Amino acid sequence: MPDTLKERIARHIKMSGPLPLAEYMHWCMADRKDGYYQSRQTIGRDGDFTTAPEISQMFGELIGIWAIKTWEQLGSPESFNLVELGPGRGTLMKDLLRACQVSQSFFNAANVILVETSSLLKETQAQTLSQHENIRWHSSISEIPEAPTILVANEFLDVLPFRQYIKAKDKWHENCVGLDEADELSWVLGTGILDEKSLPGGHTTEPHGSVFEVSVIREAFVENVASLVAENSGAALFIDYGHAKSGFGDTFQAIRGHEYIDTLAEPGLCDLTSHVDFEALKKVALDKGLKTQTLMTQGEFLLSLGLLERAGNLGSGKDPATQERLKNEAERLALPDQMGDLFKVFAFSSMPELWPFSKEA
Repeated sequence: MPDTLKERIARHIKMSGPLPLAEYMHWCMADRKDGYYQSRQTIGRDGDFTTAPEISQMFGELIGIWAIKTWEQLGSPESFNLVELGPGRGTLMKDLLRACQVSQSFFNAANVILVETSSLLKETQAQTLSQHENIRWHSSISEIPEAPTILVANEFLDVLPFRQYIKAKDKWHENCVGLDEADELSWVLGTGILDEKSLPGGHTTEPHGSVFEVSVIREAFVENVASLVAENSGAALFIDYGHAKSGFGDTFQAIRGHEYIDTLAEPGLCDLTSHVDFEALKKVALDKGLKTQTLMTQGEFLLSLGLLERAGNLGSGKDPATQERLKNEAERLALPDQMGDLFKVFAFSSMPELWPFSKEA
């Protein structure tokens, strides 16, 4: 019987020592043979989690309206890159492009680019977007051609690997995955110690066992996007769950079959994520000379784009069941106790203002 990913990880730890959390995540999510995104259909009712585009067509449609407005703010260039990172099943882009047909000039000017590394997901995206001919796939941001760029990414940043540090005896030791006496995966403190200069204020008063998370990969990814926008003009929009200020706490989680499970239990068979530190990403964009926007919640963002009006238009003249479904979809996307407050909307651009955001104070 072939080795499972869990068995291969355990064997590697036996030979080479504990794995930093970031390396464990990379094994689980990107292993070419058994990585989560290489071997499974992950999204939707039959997958492990459901994203906003799968909940309602209104999500992608409203982002399409945002993209048109942003293109107009850029001066309506005759050719531009319309980019999505980690497009999932292609649902967001399908709904976005349908909404964008209200502006034929925008639609004709858009060079649609999907940045995706999973061959399995590429096949699904191609099926979802089969009616569109001007779509290209790239595996890296570096492959995107020079042109004004409007980029969107929904639930993309949270899956990028990150590192955890645990406070022990006034030092912040890296959290790693090792083996217990029964050769099962378990948490151990590694030898790496975080420089205190990398910690937020207040770290000296944090109690023993406190957790700090940092994602160099996430920041590097956003830096590459910021360079693309700074060099070519444009805007980037990221929607993800996270916090506005850098702080402390363990946000690592695993989901399978729409349920939370032990993060070490099923490597490669569950979705691994963490909350995004938007303050750290804001600094990255500012360092590139871009304008950052005041962070909005997903609820605030969608309502300002016209979520209620869109739901009303779609439901006008429809049967009560359809109207109730649309009402429930809008509530799930925007209500504070559902997705509305948990998910944040982070944007930066080459322009001094970006609709519908307010200027940074």
